[in-house]
Amino acid sequence: MNPRLIVAAANKDDIRLAVKYAREQKIALAVRTGGHQYSGASSTAAPNILLDLANTFTGPGDLVYLPKKTPDDGRSFVYTSVSHTLDQFNHFLGKNGLFVPHGQCSHVRLGGHVQTGGYGQLARSFGLFGDHVRTLEIIDSEGNDVEVTKGSDPDLFWAILGGSPGNFGVLTHITLEVHRNEDYDGAIGLKALFLYDKQQLVRLVGKVAEMAEDPEWPRNYDLCVSVLSSSFPLGQLMWPGLDESIKHRVPSVYGDDKVLGWPKTIIVYAQWVPMTKGEKADDKVMQWFQNLKKGSNLILSDGIMKKPMSELTRKWLFMNVREFPLPYVKRTYLTNSTTLTKDHWPEWVSDRIDEVVGTWDNKLWLSCQIQCFGGKYSMFTRNADNGTAYSWRKDTTVVQTLDCFHWSVKRDAALDWQKQNDQTGIGRAGIFSKEDRRVLWGSYGDFDLDKVWKSYYEDEAKYRKLGEIRARVDPDGIFTPNTFAVKRASTT
Repeated sequence: MNPRLIVAAANKDDIRLAVKYAREQKIALAVRTGGHQYSGASSTAAPNILLDLANTFTGPGDLVYLPKKTPDDGRSFVYTSVSHTLDQFNHFLGKNGLFVPHGQCSHVRLGGHVQTGGYGQLARSFGLFGDHVRTLEIIDSEGNDVEVTKGSDPDLFWAILGGSPGNFGVLTHITLEVHRNEDYDGAIGLKALFLYDKQQLVRLVGKVAEMAEDPEWPRNYDLCVSVLSSSFPLGQLMWPGLDESIKHRVPSVYGDDKVLGWPKTIIVYAQWVPMTKGEKADDKVMQWFQNLKKGSNLILSDGIMKKPMSELTRKWLFMNVREFPLPYVKRTYLTNSTTLTKDHWPEWVSDRIDEVVGTWDNKLWLSCQIQCFGGKYSMFTRNADNGTAYSWRKDTTVVQTLDCFHWSVKRDAALDWQKQNDQTGIGRAGIFSKEDRRVLWGSYGDFDLDKVWKSYYEDEAKYRKLGEIRARVDPDGIFTPNTFAVKRASTT
């Protein structure tokens, strides 16, 4: 993507000038905070311009723990700008004994994250990041400051949160309702590392399937299984200080150059949270953790941890900008299947992963995350009709991300591998999903949303309603900078 101009806004006045310029020149404006969208949808091409908000709102008043009511009603709120990274935001919450569900990529900024959902480790237990938004502050297509709430403009609130990122105005600040550590005392987490073994992977993915297939599985639990190819810098990015510890305990894994050669790995992230005062983890809970932990490398794992929720959420963060410094072919799939075990999905996806990870020196590297979202008690599911537009929430059971990084000369190999995943995993005879379901932050393939909207939205009525809202709030199309955006409906 090559915008004609990149505007690094210093304040709201700069944003208003950029909006005014775009309207006068009859061009479009893309808005970027972190720029982490899979396929570059947070950017644009000339003659359009790019508005960069990464450093715009970072002052003391742009991240505030709002005063509690007197008497205390048990609710807490944080006011934040879109310019903060998840790392910065998580750190701030932790200092105040607070937490909220959010994603795991620490360098993602809040603007795009909130508009595309904020998928992360706490999705079953607490829902999405965007579920916790109470107010949105935007600069509209006329350059006006507008506060949007469910009460003031329910359609616009709905559209901004999941409808079409950056397409309804320039989002600058949000108010979030957050959770307090003290209300969830006794939370337990597991972060366990396994040296890669295909049969171990089948077993662990089977645990995700087992959880996804049981509609009665309690809300308390979250589970994600991740796979990483060799050479991923685990010690630096996921277990700070671990390299030095291993150097003394297991010197054999270091080469003559004293650099740790990290092997291919499986990582399990698991969590149990008490949902009522006084609720304690019983033997069944602890056995669940022990079963997941079985076979992990004790030296390279945090083990089963009892910690405040704000500390656990920090454990789930991935601290690098990206997994590998290479080009990639990405995929994120969703399914509503409750027959994953019967359909041999654990074996299928393990075979697909092993084709990349299990082959030596193929110039392909994999980053994979497989997470359970389903069950009738899951807050991801229960929040489906909460006034936000995030898609595929009513019955999604598992979200699966398979990202294949490659040397430039191996692009065709990465494309062929993903093509096989598409053909065998998705569709009428698909092992993972009978329907092609995608998320806006994980787009791939054709980027003309008019052609592929069925993969991103549940029905045509929803897609048309978003277009009508676009026509109302942005009649000149200032916020349609590329084809991967909901276009304004015709007013004729």
